[in-house]
Amino acid sequence: MKFARVDRSPIALWWWTVDRWSLFALAVLMALGVLLSLAASPAVALRIGFPAFYFVRRQLEVLPLSAAAMFVVSLQTPRMVRRIAVIGFALSLLLLALTLVIGLEVKGARRWIDLPYFTLQPSEFFKPTFAVLAAWLFAEQKLHPKFPGNIIAVLLLVVSVAILLRQPDFGTAVLVAVVWFAQFFLAGLGWYWVAAGALVGVLGLVGAYDWSPHVRVRINEFLHPTAADSYQVNQSIAAFIHGGLWGQGPGEGTVKYFLPDAHADFVFAVAGEELGLIACLLIVALFAFVVLRGLSRLVQESNLFILLAATGLLAEFGLQATINMATTLRLIPAKGMTLPFLSYGGSSLLAMGLGMGMLLALTRRRLAGGPL
Repeated sequence: MKFARVDRSPIALWWWTVDRWSLFALAVLMALGVLLSLAASPAVALRIGFPAFYFVRRQLEVLPLSAAAMFVVSLQTPRMVRRIAVIGFALSLLLLALTLVIGLEVKGARRWIDLPYFTLQPSEFFKPTFAVLAAWLFAEQKLHPKFPGNIIAVLLLVVSVAILLRQPDFGTAVLVAVVWFAQFFLAGLGWYWVAAGALVGVLGLVGAYDWSPHVRVRINEFLHPTAADSYQVNQSIAAFIHGGLWGQGPGEGTVKYFLPDAHADFVFAVAGEELGLIACLLIVALFAFVVLRGLSRLVQESNLFILLAATGLLAEFGLQATINMATTLRLIPAKGMTLPFLSYGGSSLLAMGLGMGMLLALTRRRLAGGPL
């Protein structure tokens, strides 16, 4: 793409103000997602009775929509990003509540709504939109002390986490709460509230272990892998060992024939076996680059809303990737969470496109006097 610097068209202004390094890194992650889908999903599809390239075709159908959403949203001003987030949050929260009534139950959890042409997971869209909405509420409270932004943000968090726990989706609930807490801390949360929040978090984890059989099983599997059903994680570790430094080669791995979620939650294990340690480190570096590059763009940011919203989106992106890869490597208890842009999943891919589009829009260089 070539534009003259005197060109004032919206696309030209976007090109000269958007973070092209982050854009390139995200494009590479999308391309790797296609490669890993070709490597992992045919075996899974054949095992459950679908055509070999069923998941590949679905991934390629959604990928252009995700890229288009990222591009269109990245063109917007911060004010328009805020409006998109508010509307998206309202819709996703409504759909999140509907999962408890009409949700499709899979493995004991109601996280999906079965629609005519696809299955929607509202929590994927809830995460980025809530991060931006919470940032606006915290920023408004700071700028206008009479506005009850903090109280509204707390109430929305309580309602949202309660719904997520009812599904149950403990991983998303923890991720949302951690990102929200980080934003609140940056907005000026007092240290005594930080201590109180940490105490509540610890008590919440203890309570989840005592009262939720699902959480108890996952933690026991992590603490005692030989005495529990840790099949997927054990197969994942074996895949990394088998892959070695340079991998077995694209399409040459075997773990995808045994792992039920090789194309989704455990796609990083397929990468480890077929592409090797070096490629996995490059994938980790790509995620780290997006996060660190985004934070570097915020160093001189004076707009509190932009600072909080972009930080929340970056924290969510980085934490989700870390949780997925750490689960695959048995560094934390197993948690079904997609690896951004690499795992199969239409809702995840579309929501990531939306979230990264908002991030690119917020971190664009704005001209003096430009629209906010």
